[in-house]
Amino acid sequence: MYPFSFTKVSDTRGALAAARRGGRYIAGGTTLVDLMRETVERPETLVDISALPLADVTVTEGGGLRIGALVRMAEAAAHPKVRTLYPVVSQALELSASAQLRNMATIGGNIMQRTRCTYFRDVTAACNKREPGSGCAALEGFNRTHAILGTSKSCVATHPSDVAVAFAALEARVHLLGPEGRRSLAFADFLLKPDDTPNREQALGKGELITAVEIPALPRPLKSGYLKVRDRQSYEFALTSAAVALHIRGGVIREAKVAAGGVGTVPWKLPAVERALVGRRPSDRLWAEAAEHAADGARPLEHNRFKINLLERTVERQLRTVGGTA
Repeated sequence: MYPFSFTKVSDTRGALAAARRGGRYIAGGTTLVDLMRETVERPETLVDISALPLADVTVTEGGGLRIGALVRMAEAAAHPKVRTLYPVVSQALELSASAQLRNMATIGGNIMQRTRCTYFRDVTAACNKREPGSGCAALEGFNRTHAILGTSKSCVATHPSDVAVAFAALEARVHLLGPEGRRSLAFADFLLKPDDTPNREQALGKGELITAVEIPALPRPLKSGYLKVRDRQSYEFALTSAAVALHIRGGVIREAKVAAGGVGTVPWKLPAVERALVGRRPSDRLWAEAAEHAADGARPLEHNRFKINLLERTVERQLRTVGGTA
């Protein structure tokens, strides 16, 4: 680990000022400290923001939900409003990591975490995300766990967050505070696909701070859930996952929100699956037909072609679990 300085702030003004001087924000530190230890990240200054007043969960007008950036993952998962209104979020959080990590890690830090790609974390390997222009060792290397959706010639690394998949499915927004004031972004615009600049992963301006993630009010009744498929049941990242939310009224699906994880360079919304569901009555046949669209546009590599079939089966299984049959 390289030498660094450390400062703690108690308000957002102090945080923004420290960031303007080149500081990097840290709260739970469950990802950044690991990357510093591996010398992937080498910040000169860390700014501890854990004392900022950004740790509330509130219900918004109409039944949406606003989760502060510094809410711990364990606290968000256990919050009665999260569990009642959007169980898909609670389930994604509970399947994300060990209990110890969930007690430390924050919502803002979780969606900011960087890929678990082996080549990214090996400073001797070529990685455009870590060192632009150096190449992508995963393209010709062992790429079983890498992305099949949203890839580019520069990067095929997956985004590791589980709760980000739930946020993508629910079409959440990310609230930001920076030197120029406050703004918010659709979650789909916050995390960036690699294209030719895989080193730029979030649509953040210099010194901007995540203050909250807001889930919009969705029509009720709403049933939702998260399914994660991995190599082992203990702490492990997804080979694929599915976040599903369905509004069913009068025996007909009126609205569908579906996204996948473990297969995309960002949490991957599945609009073709959603379109296949809306206006139809729940049935085993419908779940199978809709899931056939889950891997539309996939570009598998040598070792991860199995993810196409696995993704389709995972989406079908979760549609059936959430939607049942008529």
